[in-house]
Amino acid sequence: MISLSDIQTARERIAPFIHRTPLILSNSLSRLTGAEVYLKLENLQKTGSFKVRGAFNKLLSVAEPRVIAASMGNHAQAVAFAAGKLGKSSVIVMPETASLVKQEATRGYGAEVVLHGERFSDALEYALTRKDALFIHPFDDDSVIAGQGTASLEIAGDLRDIDAVLVPAGGGGLLAGTAAAIKALSPRTEVIGVQAAQAASACISFSEHRVCERVPGPTIADGIAVGRVGVRTLEYMTKFVDGMLSVEEDAIARAILLFLERKKLVVEGAGAVPLAALLTNAGQFRGRRVVLLVSGGNIDFTLVDRIILKGLVTSGRIGVFSVVIDDVAGSLHAVTGVIGEQKANILDVDHARLGSDVPIGRTKVVFTVEVRGKEHLAEVFDALREKGYEAGAA
Repeated sequence: MISLSDIQTARERIAPFIHRTPLILSNSLSRLTGAEVYLKLENLQKTGSFKVRGAFNKLLSVAEPRVIAASMGNHAQAVAFAAGKLGKSSVIVMPETASLVKQEATRGYGAEVVLHGERFSDALEYALTRKDALFIHPFDDDSVIAGQGTASLEIAGDLRDIDAVLVPAGGGGLLAGTAAAIKALSPRTEVIGVQAAQAASACISFSEHRVCERVPGPTIADGIAVGRVGVRTLEYMTKFVDGMLSVEEDAIARAILLFLERKKLVVEGAGAVPLAALLTNAGQFRGRRVVLLVSGGNIDFTLVDRIILKGLVTSGRIGVFSVVIDDVAGSLHAVTGVIGEQKANILDVDHARLGSDVPIGRTKVVFTVEVRGKEHLAEVFDALREKGYEAGAA
């Protein structure tokens, strides 16, 4: 198990190759949650995530000229980038479901990309069979863990009296390194891991004190969609981590939207889970000094519009509802007039005349409207009800 001195040595070793990322106070998120919220912006790190810290620390400690790694994307880019800078060649095995954006970014750093299987576990299993290069594990390796822990040395150097640090958890490398560093420097500070509910291995393993494998479901936090937490990383978690939280997809989408809207930051789903956890569990952290470790910004931009829309719906900024009206001229105009009087902006209108629940001579109209929030949407519903219309599920 690594010590604080191992992490400090890693910091000195990798310093010429990485950014010392900023730690900033967010007044807007502090007001929203009732906590004093600081953001450690690893989304501004080279290659767009914290992963270069562990990749450089590992590659600087080995002599082999050729390395291989398995990854959904961020570890892939980190190893490819580090290998290129250090004059090594790299092979990256990615599942066929990995985003095209991350595949192309990895190739752009000079790696040979091999697509294998549908899940990360498939890519990992295949990479381990290759004997023509040194395998670089994405999280279950002490040198990688020590490298990831260097971000927390920066946090502790920039801020005192931290009550809690919230850290994304997939395989557990970042959480393990963070917890080892923070607990050595500030034992009173809580270290809490956050995982997407759709990829729950770390949470379940932490609770049961043994490695538990769970096949990840679909999640926008693809960077932490790992089905099996590491053996080493669970040891660190058991020793140093104070608790684990899981967050649903709607909360992650809302957090991504808030980063864009309030902080003008591009944050991927994995990097947004600490904010999602803070929003979901605000009472637990109210009045406390909290650091959110924003682990990465490599979001798939082909999904951004859908993520933003989901975030707007979740936060109550967009409402989707149906109203059944008489299928005659003037009926739709009457309903839209009521909505307009409430200053709600109609984005889309769709007729559904053929539903089994719609009587002949009537039509269901599905409205998508932009509102100020959930209270404003409730006012729209009240106004419709006063005019004899009932808003229902779309």
